[in-house]
Amino acid sequence: MQIKREKDMAKRKNIITEYRNYYLPPHFPVIALSGDYWKISDRPSGHLHFHNCLEIGICHSDSGCLEFYGEPAPFKEGDITVIPRNVPHTTYSSPGLASHWSYIYLDPRELFRHLLPADWKNYDLLSYGLPNYKYIFAREEHPFLYQMADYALKELTLQNPGYQISSRGLLLSLYIALYRIQNPAEGTSAPGDKAMGTLSSTTPIVLSPALDYVENNYMQQFSVDFLADLCHLSPTHFRRLFHNIMGTSPLDFINNTRIQKSCILLYSTAESILSISGMVGFQSVSSYNRCFVRTMQTTPRDYRKAILQSDQNIQKQSILEYSGWMYPE
Repeated sequence: MQIKREKDMAKRKNIITEYRNYYLPPHFPVIALSGDYWKISDRPSGHLHFHNCLEIGICHSDSGCLEFYGEPAPFKEGDITVIPRNVPHTTYSSPGLASHWSYIYLDPRELFRHLLPADWKNYDLLSYGLPNYKYIFAREEHPFLYQMADYALKELTLQNPGYQISSRGLLLSLYIALYRIQNPAEGTSAPGDKAMGTLSSTTPIVLSPALDYVENNYMQQFSVDFLADLCHLSPTHFRRLFHNIMGTSPLDFINNTRIQKSCILLYSTAESILSISGMVGFQSVSSYNRCFVRTMQTTPRDYRKAILQSDQNIQKQSILEYSGWMYPE
């Protein structure tokens, strides 16, 4: 029995989960990754990854599998994938193939903040607790979803005049359609919505309660020990596991979340820097300024001045701060 337990522990230690943080511009929290070089290898990467935002993928060619904790889900040309934040997964093509993809990453809560009712629920299309959650949608079964994703991708890629307004509208239509499918009790699904590409969501990552709590309560005061308790882990084990998975300490993750939220307020409001520091959970403006400079390599005042000058300055800064998956594996 002891030998079996040691083998099981060794297997678990070999499972690596990578956190990929995408910096989304506060004025327009969407980025698109597209081009001929976005091709996925037929060799499984050996580790899972998850994001801080909603991922919409479009498969342009070939086939393969998406894998969620050992549960493979096949995909093919014309499929679109919808993966909420904090859901570990990996993608690999069928043997001998290299599937071609494009991706859209977005923050629905911020992108649609003024377009949906204040009491709107499940902005992130979270899959926890939904046994029939769909991650993969076939084009022949869901032509509307494919068309909206494809049109939105074209707008985001070409960036013709008015592209932000157009792509925001397209993504909102896509999001509403997805919301109806994933929440059938709250809306009517489109004709032909069959149970395709479903996976069990009974194995969310162990850190999910803490990550979700930080996302929803970053403006409040809470301890790392409290987050550990949410995950039913000891504080020491929680800190070690958090650093192994997230690549940073729990405290730094909390502060980075607060800084990213403050960037949105610096752009979208006229609130003072002192007020914003308190609104995102910092107990003093001095600690906020220090953390902001460490994270963004500039002061809050200079950041606000730069992003309000022109869209060109915003885009340049977004590229510098972007730290997600910039190239295919």
